[in-house]
Amino acid sequence: MASPHKPSLAVLRRLRPYVRPVRGRLLGAGAAALATMLAGLAIPVLIQRIIDGPVAHRDQSGLVLLSLGVLALGIAEAGLIYVRRLLVARPAATIEKWMRADLYHHLQRLPVAFHDRWPSGQLLSRAVSDLTTIRRFVTFSGLFLVVNLLTVLVGLIVLVVIAPVLGMLAAIMAVPLVVLCRRYERRYETAARQAQDQVGDLATRVEEATLGIRVLKSFGHGPRATRTFVAHARELRRTELTKVQVLAALWVVVIAIPELALAAILAVGGYAAAAGSLSLGTVVGAITILTFLRWPLDSLGWLLAETGKAIAATTRYCEVLDTVPAVVDPPHPCSLVRPARGELRLEAVRFRYPGAATEVLRGVDLDVKPGETVALVGATGSGKTTLTALIPRLADVTGGRILLDGVDVRDLALAELRACVATAFEDPVLFSASVRENVALAVPDASDAEVRRALAVAHAEQFVDALPWGLQTRIGEQGLTLSGGQRQRLALARAVIGKPAVLVLDDPLSALDVHTEAEVEAALRTVLRGVTALVVAHRPSTVQLADRVALLAGGQITAVGTHSKLLAEVPEYRRLLSPTDDVMVAR
Repeated sequence: MASPHKPSLAVLRRLRPYVRPVRGRLLGAGAAALATMLAGLAIPVLIQRIIDGPVAHRDQSGLVLLSLGVLALGIAEAGLIYVRRLLVARPAATIEKWMRADLYHHLQRLPVAFHDRWPSGQLLSRAVSDLTTIRRFVTFSGLFLVVNLLTVLVGLIVLVVIAPVLGMLAAIMAVPLVVLCRRYERRYETAARQAQDQVGDLATRVEEATLGIRVLKSFGHGPRATRTFVAHARELRRTELTKVQVLAALWVVVIAIPELALAAILAVGGYAAAAGSLSLGTVVGAITILTFLRWPLDSLGWLLAETGKAIAATTRYCEVLDTVPAVVDPPHPCSLVRPARGELRLEAVRFRYPGAATEVLRGVDLDVKPGETVALVGATGSGKTTLTALIPRLADVTGGRILLDGVDVRDLALAELRACVATAFEDPVLFSASVRENVALAVPDASDAEVRRALAVAHAEQFVDALPWGLQTRIGEQGLTLSGGQRQRLALARAVIGKPAVLVLDDPLSALDVHTEAEVEAALRTVLRGVTALVVAHRPSTVQLADRVALLAGGQITAVGTHSKLLAEVPEYRRLLSPTDDVMVAR
């Protein structure tokens, strides 16, 4: 997702909380880098002394002493480089770790609506490539940008001191260098931000294609998906070429202007030396200083480019971190009387999605008694799934309230609410982990016995024991190595392991064949025993599990009763769940 604001250098201030704890080592590394540069800069001054002193006066003893000084400075440079690398290694890894942990923690706090809006590839690129760019800037490119600029400044001052005319000439040539560098840096920042966004989009497409490979293959959509991917890859290529063009122009500036300055100083200095107004040592020293400054000047192009990338990466990182969680703990949470009874009451519940013109729910009223199972029936798009998401506060109501044991769910701490309300979704999402880890997701310290009890309740123990390593079997990404019924039963086991007071089931029998449906239905009968449950239902077989049925239409509950009563008295309900055989009629 593109940023609504242009990247700005000021955004780098947001890195201060991460840099502050390790600033001692970073300052030490910066001091070592600066000392390295100054040691190198002292060598041209010694060369001037050698030429104008021992060489001019044929003083061999003085030559040896100054030559040893040059050797000592060279050894000091090498040692300082070693020290800098030692000092900077730990902060580099630490800053990246802290930033990645903060981003991941914040993503867990953001509501489902945020994740619905943001492509996963964009979030992935921020958590990986952007943080790598920021880490590289803080511990290397940003460090050397400051050090190299200081080195150039000190070098110009030294040049002015030993040869004022040549120093002023070099300083004048530096003005267009600074102006042009800043101009190209801004252009590079914009292109870098665009490229990073496009990388995130490509990552999203790769992820979708990987997860949906069965659909792409079954519909023969692979070639078309490839063409779409290639088209987006071409856009990224064009942006990367734009970056190269801007960077090439920047390199021309940072190389050509110092070369012109060197040529001008060589001409002016050589003429002055020939005229006798400057010593040969001074001219050679000035040229050596400019030659030494070549790397700090030449590196400015790359360092400014890295700074532009870091600004864009930090902007993208802060976009996520600045998103305020819409669902948070109340300032002063209430507590439920334990054990929770599981009484659920919806009073005039209304809900509108952010930016939507109309409400999905327009005043829903419903009472669910402790231990009762209520099926929620409605046409596609009537808001059933939205309603069930409001109970564990995956989103918050925009009107009315939801009470659990007489307490507004918004007055409860999220951890306590979600310990009392467990959800099994229509799509049973499993993780690339062991069976045990998937089932014990809500109770990480659950014992194997507790995991097995949950599996037994969900009628999943038998097929789990048949897996190669039982509870420790890794089930693969998204659990696609299991059948639909097996995934659904593991999701049920995960929902009941914490013994919740309220169970929310979003169409648990969807997309199952008849045999698998019978297995999961048997598991549900056990799961629902003694638990308050709200079950989204599309099939008559699911409705049969409920004590009562609530019909959701037009954003409101329009009828509540038993399945047989609604079937006989409510035409809308009969249209949605009409009997298909004599058995259903008998029921």
